[in-house]
Amino acid sequence: MRLWGDYWESVACNYLNKKHLKKIKRNYTCKAGEIDIIMTDKNTLVFVEVKYRKNDDWVSALESVTKTKQRRIIKAAQMYLLQNKKYEDWNCRFDVVSIQGDKKNPEIDWITNAFY
Repeated sequence: MRLWGDYWESVACNYLNKKHLKKIKRNYTCKAGEIDIIMTDKNTLVFVEVKYRKNDDWVSALESVTKTKQRRIIKAAQMYLLQNKKYEDWNCRFDVVSIQGDKKNPEIDWITNAFY
Protein backbone atom coordinates (compact mmCIF):
# COMPACT_ATOMS: atom_id res chain seq x y z
CA MET A 1 0.00 0.00 0.00
CA ARG A 2 2.93 2.35 0.67
CA LEU A 3 3.81 2.24 -3.05
CA TRP A 4 0.43 3.76 -3.93
CA GLY A 5 0.90 6.36 -1.20
CA ASP A 6 4.31 7.26 -2.62
CA TYR A 7 2.85 7.51 -6.11
CA TRP A 8 0.05 9.92 -5.10
CA GLU A 9 2.41 11.95 -2.92
CA SER A 10 4.65 12.34 -6.00
CA VAL A 11 1.63 13.50 -8.02
CA ALA A 12 0.81 16.05 -5.30
CA CYS A 13 4.44 17.19 -5.01
CA ASN A 14 4.71 17.73 -8.79
CA TYR A 15 1.41 19.62 -8.77
CA LEU A 16 2.60 21.93 -5.98
CA ASN A 17 5.99 22.42 -7.66
CA LYS A 18 4.10 23.75 -10.69
CA LYS A 19 2.40 26.18 -8.30
CA HIS A 20 5.90 27.42 -7.29
CA LEU A 21 6.23 25.63 -3.95
CA LYS A 22 9.60 24.03 -3.23
CA LYS A 23 9.97 20.62 -1.61
CA ILE A 24 11.97 20.41 1.61
CA LYS A 25 11.17 16.86 2.73
CA ARG A 26 8.80 13.97 2.08
CA ASN A 27 7.52 11.49 4.63
CA TYR A 28 8.80 13.18 7.77
CA THR A 29 8.14 10.78 10.63
CA CYS A 30 8.54 11.18 14.37
CA LYS A 31 6.90 9.67 17.43
CA ALA A 32 4.15 12.31 17.25
CA GLY A 33 3.09 11.39 13.72
CA GLU A 34 3.89 11.81 10.03
CA ILE A 35 3.85 14.64 7.53
CA ASP A 36 3.52 13.63 3.89
CA ILE A 37 5.30 16.62 2.35
CA ILE A 38 7.04 19.70 3.76
CA MET A 39 7.46 22.58 1.30
CA THR A 40 8.12 26.28 1.20
CA ASP A 41 5.86 28.87 -0.38
CA LYS A 42 8.01 31.98 -0.46
CA ASN A 43 8.83 32.46 3.26
CA THR A 44 6.07 30.18 4.57
CA LEU A 45 6.72 26.62 5.66
CA VAL A 46 3.89 24.40 4.38
CA PHE A 47 2.98 21.06 5.91
CA VAL A 48 1.00 19.07 3.34
CA GLU A 49 -1.33 16.14 3.94
CA VAL A 50 -2.04 14.14 0.78
CA LYS A 51 -5.25 12.13 0.56
CA TYR A 52 -6.27 9.90 -2.33
CA ARG A 53 -9.62 8.27 -2.95
CA LYS A 54 -10.61 6.41 -6.08
CA ASN A 55 -14.13 7.72 -5.48
CA ASP A 56 -15.98 9.34 -2.61
CA ASP A 57 -18.73 6.77 -2.17
CA TRP A 58 -17.95 6.44 1.54
CA VAL A 59 -15.95 9.44 2.64
CA SER A 60 -14.18 12.06 0.53
CA ALA A 61 -10.44 12.48 0.79
CA LEU A 62 -10.92 15.82 2.53
CA GLU A 63 -13.37 14.42 5.05
CA SER A 64 -10.84 11.74 5.97
CA VAL A 65 -8.54 14.39 7.50
CA THR A 66 -10.24 14.19 10.89
CA LYS A 67 -9.58 16.37 13.94
CA THR A 68 -7.50 13.52 15.37
CA LYS A 69 -5.40 13.36 12.20
CA GLN A 70 -5.02 17.15 12.25
CA ARG A 71 -3.74 17.06 15.84
CA ARG A 72 -1.15 14.42 14.90
CA ILE A 73 0.05 16.49 11.95
CA ILE A 74 0.27 19.62 14.10
CA LYS A 75 2.29 17.78 16.76
CA ALA A 76 4.62 16.35 14.09
CA ALA A 77 5.05 19.86 12.65
CA GLN A 78 5.96 21.18 16.10
CA MET A 79 8.57 18.44 16.41
CA TYR A 80 9.94 19.28 12.95
CA LEU A 81 10.25 22.94 13.92
CA LEU A 82 12.06 22.03 17.14
CA GLN A 83 14.54 19.97 15.11
CA ASN A 84 14.97 22.60 12.37
CA LYS A 85 15.61 25.94 14.08
CA LYS A 86 16.24 27.75 10.78
CA TYR A 87 12.46 27.83 10.28
CA GLU A 88 11.57 29.09 13.77
CA ASP A 89 10.74 32.62 12.54
CA TRP A 90 8.85 31.46 9.44
CA ASN A 91 5.11 31.54 9.01
CA CYS A 92 3.61 28.05 8.86
CA ARG A 93 0.44 26.62 7.39
CA PHE A 94 -1.29 23.30 6.91
CA ASP A 95 -2.55 22.38 3.45
CA VAL A 96 -4.40 19.35 2.17
CA VAL A 97 -4.09 17.99 -1.36
CA SER A 98 -7.05 15.82 -2.21
CA ILE A 99 -6.75 13.52 -5.22
CA GLN A 100 -9.63 11.55 -6.65
CA GLY A 101 -10.03 9.37 -9.71
CA ASP A 102 -7.52 7.31 -11.62
CA LYS A 103 -3.93 7.71 -12.80
CA LYS A 104 -4.91 8.88 -16.28
CA ASN A 105 -7.17 11.72 -15.19
CA PRO A 106 -6.92 12.55 -11.47
CA GLU A 107 -8.89 15.42 -9.98
CA ILE A 108 -6.65 17.45 -7.69
CA ASP A 109 -7.94 19.90 -5.10
CA TRP A 110 -5.44 21.96 -3.14
CA ILE A 111 -6.78 23.52 0.03
CA THR A 112 -4.46 26.07 1.61
CA ASN A 113 -4.80 26.78 5.33
CA ALA A 114 -6.99 23.68 5.58
CA PHE A 115 -6.74 23.65 9.39
CA TYR A 116 -4.97 25.41 12.25
